[in-house]
Amino acid sequence: MVQCGFKEKVPYYSYRLMVKPGLTGWAQVMFPYASSLAQTQEKLQYDLYYIKNMGFFLDLAILFKTIRIVLFGRGR
Repeated sequence: MVQCGFKEKVPYYSYRLMVKPGLTGWAQVMFPYASSLAQTQEKLQYDLYYIKNMGFFLDLAILFKTIRIVLFGRGR
C-alpha cells in the first residue's frame, strides 16, 4: 500500500528541498514535532520563512536556540 506524501497534500511542501538538510533548523527550534497534517502545514511556515530570510544571522540565531534547547532541555 502506497501512502500519499505531504508533497501532494500541502502546498509549497516541496520548497523544503531547496535547503540542504542539517542537524537543526528554524522549524525545529521554533515548533515541536509535527504529528498531524495541520501541524505539518504550520511547521512548513517556519521552513518557508527560513528559505526567504536565510543568512548568517538567522543561522546564528538557530545555533544559539539549539544550544539553549540542548542545555536546558526545553522540549521543542
